[in-house]
Amino acid sequence: MAHWFAYCFGEALASLWRQKVSVILSVLTIGAALLVLGGFLLVTVNLERAVSRWSAAAEFSVYLSDDISPEQRVALNMLLGSHPAVASREYVSKADAALRFRRDFPDLAAGLADMPQNPLPASIEVRLNPARADGATLEAFAKQLMQTAGVADVRFDRRWLERLGQLASIVRWAGWILGAVLLVASVLTVATVVRLALHARRDEVDIMQLMGAPIGLLRGPLVVEGILQGGAGSLVALVALYAGFVLVRGRILSVLGPAFEQAAVGFLPAGLSALLVLVGMAVGCAGGYLAARHVR
Repeated sequence: MAHWFAYCFGEALASLWRQKVSVILSVLTIGAALLVLGGFLLVTVNLERAVSRWSAAAEFSVYLSDDISPEQRVALNMLLGSHPAVASREYVSKADAALRFRRDFPDLAAGLADMPQNPLPASIEVRLNPARADGATLEAFAKQLMQTAGVADVRFDRRWLERLGQLASIVRWAGWILGAVLLVASVLTVATVVRLALHARRDEVDIMQLMGAPIGLLRGPLVVEGILQGGAGSLVALVALYAGFVLVRGRILSVLGPAFEQAAVGFLPAGLSALLVLVGMAVGCAGGYLAARHVR
């Protein structure tokens, strides 16, 4: 078995070297397909990381009316304190809200300073208990707070987090569908390149068949050749994907600002990176096998 692997590997390398131009085009085709698939996966992974982080820190922001009375404030605090989904709460005054605005949006701070009075409302930031913060309960709680006297508005993080999760799912499925189409094209490209190699070795293959060489010895180098092309294409895709990620990451963080933490934006996990390599090798194997079927 070891001699068979060595023979197939050596013959595959020699064949790849003989048709360098065609092999490079095949590798680039596989790399482009996996780059598209990897790009969608990269976007999806980072969206899911963001949703996970924000879900763990999900909260209500209960904005208070400027004319809220002490009695209404007490009743609101009693309501928040008695609800099982509330883990903690923090009062943010109008002055504290202005300080936070200046810190998070320094470019707009000058406009706030020019206003005759602080337009930002006081609020109560409510941290939720994830174990008891199911969607239906929180939706009912948000409606109850909106109807409470002294409350001007309620911002509910879970609503847009759910929409963001749905967006991540759509992006993931779009990536799989588009990637599958491109991978099928890659399989056909590899099959064509391997068949060209087979045509160049036709006389050699015919002689081996006449001498009674087993079919595995004839088809093996062709399949290995496809696997090597697929592996090379997947590595090209990973390198290009990482280079693009490094170039784009800084711009994303500068645009989104405090919405994304630097640690939350990362490259594909090792498992997904290995999966991309395996997918590339499987694509090459499929292409090599399609070409090898012509050897009978």
